[in-house]
Amino acid sequence: MRDTLVRAKRVRLMLFDVDGVLTDGKLWYGPSGEALKAFCAIDGHGIKLLMQSGVAVALLSGRTSPAVALRAAELGVLHVLQGADDKLGAFEPLCARLGIAAGDAGFMGDDLIDLPVLRRCGFACAPREAHELVRSHVQYVARAPAGGGAVREICDLLMRAQGTLDAAMARYLA
Repeated sequence: MRDTLVRAKRVRLMLFDVDGVLTDGKLWYGPSGEALKAFCAIDGHGIKLLMQSGVAVALLSGRTSPAVALRAAELGVLHVLQGADDKLGAFEPLCARLGIAAGDAGFMGDDLIDLPVLRRCGFACAPREAHELVRSHVQYVARAPAGGGAVREICDLLMRAQGTLDAAMARYLA
């Protein structure tokens, strides 16, 4: 766990996959063929707190969905990379554009397409439902489920490691 906290302390940019991380991974289709996604409010609030603590947040998805763009806008997430068949090819330019070394970035992914970024970033994590090979390549596996608190668990862990969690919580205890 010590290595996990050391790595988490360095994170200046945290990226999250969408399907299977921010959602439970189920794909629902409406009558017109539109993809419907359910997002967890507790995860969203964790993302807001993480951004308020000074960590940049990005969404990195292999799929493209208007629902993801809408949720990102609602949360204030400025960096939304969708339709990324080559996630490493999207990750590296984002880091360069933001002036953040790959070792100072974290990523939460759940499937094989996520492995190149998980192996390149400084802090790799996954929800408990992630593919076994993915879980074997990360420093932290969330106890909470995907689409049901796993992202919040990571946000809290990052803020705890960086010493910003108490301040983030204090305003709710006043």
